[in-house]
Amino acid sequence: MIEIKGTTRVCGLIGNPVGHSISPLIHNTLAEMCHVDMAYVTFQVEKNQVKEAATGAYALNILGLNVTVPHKQKVLDSLVDVDPLAKAIGAVNTLVRTEDGFKGYNTDILGLQRELEDEGISLAGQKVIILGAGGASRAIAFLCAKEGAAVVYLLNRTVVKAQQIADDVNLHFNKECVVPLAIDAYDKIPGDGYVTIQTSSVGLYPNCDQAVIEDETFYKKVEVGVDIIYNPVKTKFMELVEHQGKSAYNGLKMLLYQGISAFELWNDMHVSTQEAAVVYEKMKRELGINEA
Repeated sequence: MIEIKGTTRVCGLIGNPVGHSISPLIHNTLAEMCHVDMAYVTFQVEKNQVKEAATGAYALNILGLNVTVPHKQKVLDSLVDVDPLAKAIGAVNTLVRTEDGFKGYNTDILGLQRELEDEGISLAGQKVIILGAGGASRAIAFLCAKEGAAVVYLLNRTVVKAQQIADDVNLHFNKECVVPLAIDAYDKIPGDGYVTIQTSSVGLYPNCDQAVIEDETFYKKVEVGVDIIYNPVKTKFMELVEHQGKSAYNGLKMLLYQGISAFELWNDMHVSTQEAAVVYEKMKRELGINEA
């Protein structure tokens, strides 16, 4: 149990809604384990009050904030500085206190990167497929290009959205590495051996029996699958990947590591693998997840 004192620093989450968030469990567990005098709470913020919330938080000496939907773009107007990659992505989810105001970072991509590293998956030189073209897909496409993926096929029902992300990523890195395609044009993807990352909301609870692509011929192209959904613990996408004898992972570790990355930025410290494992098990218990 965290002891709240006069010296206790406050961090928190702004978004709408925030009542379902598991972030307080992540950060307060980390604070207790790492002996950091910090408490983490949630703040529901309306869409027309994001700037006031960020300015007020800084005035109240709040150490840092996480930002969730729908404020990840809007909050950019309130920052004195933005990490270059987060600026290119056009969204931040972590605010770190500086002498002049908050600086923005995107730890969503750090979360996925660390999940992939945890599972022994490298993006360097890899062929990648990304399913979906929302905010998470945009961040992941930037990550793939940054890490040196050989090619990234970005599939979405609305091709114009995939095209916009591809154009932005290719321009930023000055190389043609992201290729947009319609979701039903997966047969145009050559060969197999792809790291495939599922970023759409298809398959999210309660629609657990759905996948954005259900044709098993597509899954013959997949070498390993990662779904950023963590509820259900095993999505239809993951089942289809595993049916081909390949490994599949959900998004719970991405959620864990984006939180850990934020905690490390706020407190200028490193969270060990053992400490991360303790938090991960606590998250699974909280969510009623049994992966056995």
